[in-house]
Amino acid sequence: MSLLTVRNLSVSLGGRPVLRDLSFRVEAGELVGLIGPNGAGKTTLLRAVLGLIPDGGASSLAALPRNARARHAAWMPQSREIAWPVPVEDLVTLGRMPHGQRGTVADRAAVEAAIAHMALGPLRNRIATQLSGGEQARALIARALAQETPLLMADEPTAGLDPEHQIATLETFDALARDGRGVVLSLHDLGLAARHCTRLILLAGGDILADGAPSDVLTPELLAQAFHIRAFQADTPEGPVFQPTGVTR
Repeated sequence: MSLLTVRNLSVSLGGRPVLRDLSFRVEAGELVGLIGPNGAGKTTLLRAVLGLIPDGGASSLAALPRNARARHAAWMPQSREIAWPVPVEDLVTLGRMPHGQRGTVADRAAVEAAIAHMALGPLRNRIATQLSGGEQARALIARALAQETPLLMADEPTAGLDPEHQIATLETFDALARDGRGVVLSLHDLGLAARHCTRLILLAGGDILADGAPSDVLTPELLAQAFHIRAFQADTPEGPVFQPTGVTR
């Protein structure tokens, strides 16, 4: 089942072309990693797909009315700003707003599941603005999880997290995909992308340079072309291992 269809999407910012004629689909059950060098347009693509910035082309998500869009896709931007000094539990509960009624059994179950997924139980009564940067990131991910949408989109969701919580977060997204939801993440950590994503979209120079399974995208040729790096890669009993080892220029 297709959860997102993007056709011929192009974006210019300040009169400069950033993305050119991009097309792809996201199906239920996919964990899609959006990768590329700095300035490749990963954040711009996510925001355009959501209808947050003007673009040329078509996005099935941006075409939805605002309320329907909020029930179809949860969005976690790269900014980790929390505007109000509210308890963590209340912050997570805000994810239920697109569903209308508040305080239902379904609302409580979704909030409790999100708090448990992100190991926020000991922090649930803490004021969110007083948490560390990593703890705030986990609280905002929990808010997105509580939204319980078919599609979840996040811009650098593991930024600022320690290794334990980086892995736990990707395992949570992996579980969502296995349960039939779609997940689209922009990631700089290619090791996490190789290990957890079912599919990678590689952006470079405003175009989709490659789109496919991690093993088909993280090739020596494409790594050198897009990132100017070489890397060690291996399949192990615990899954694929990817480690950049040097630059190629």
